[in-house]
Amino acid sequence: MTHREGRRQTLYMYLFLSPWLIGFFVFALYPILSSLYLSFTDYDIIHPPVFVGLANYTEMFNNELFWKSVIVTLRYTVISVPIQLVLGLGFALLLHQKIPFRGFFRTAMYFPSMVSGVAMSLLWYWIFNPQIGLFNYVLSWFGIKGPAWLMNPDTSLYALIIMSLWTVGTGMILFLAGLQGVPASLIEAAELDGAGRFKTFLNVTLPMISPVLLFQLIMGAIDSFQVFTQAFVMTQGGPNYSTWFYVYNLYTSAFKEYRAGYSSALAWVLLIVVMLFTALVMKLSNRYVHYEGGGNK
Repeated sequence: MTHREGRRQTLYMYLFLSPWLIGFFVFALYPILSSLYLSFTDYDIIHPPVFVGLANYTEMFNNELFWKSVIVTLRYTVISVPIQLVLGLGFALLLHQKIPFRGFFRTAMYFPSMVSGVAMSLLWYWIFNPQIGLFNYVLSWFGIKGPAWLMNPDTSLYALIIMSLWTVGTGMILFLAGLQGVPASLIEAAELDGAGRFKTFLNVTLPMISPVLLFQLIMGAIDSFQVFTQAFVMTQGGPNYSTWFYVYNLYTSAFKEYRAGYSSALAWVLLIVVMLFTALVMKLSNRYVHYEGGGNK
């Protein structure tokens, strides 16, 4: 290959990469850097930004609504994510067995995950309706008078947690993929050694699918940190700030109070928290996550 041909091929490479590069710099890198700058400014979208240093961050940590949003989001995460992991793994174990219509049940379990967030929120808004909703109607079969789920600050967050289980099919599919990768020879060896189903699952299956469990834990937590659509469509952060999620607080600051600088600071704090959480979980997972062919990493 001559020098001229090498230069031509390099030019073609950059030419074909240019649509992605332009999109990355214009729609990703530039907005990220702009939001970092705006987080140090007082910016109301209409007037030019005014540099205020760390004032937005100082105000944030002294803002009562900020801490309400943190507490609500953490409560949602701590309750919702473990339940989703357990249910996803449970359904995966069930549908990994050779049962009739297994393919149909797998599809039916995953199908709700394909529904858009707004449509799902509207559906569940009706389900939780205290007068005509399906949830309270089912409870009435057992002589239980259901509460006004979304109108009561004691139950509104738990209603959204129940709603989050609607998409447990996504986790089920990932766990199924992990289960199908467990060597049958290891299961057979454990059975020959006299291990029961529970011990086989605990000592063979669970370590083999631990990377999938780790992935779902991290992604589930990150998703729960960013809950917005449910609160926006169903509760507007209420009642009494009981569903005032972090990202809903960010949205309110940006598009209702027109404080783009303050909301940018909120966004960067969220990014830092997500990065720290991911790094911590990855560090703690070194002793418990098994990677095939490489042991624990």
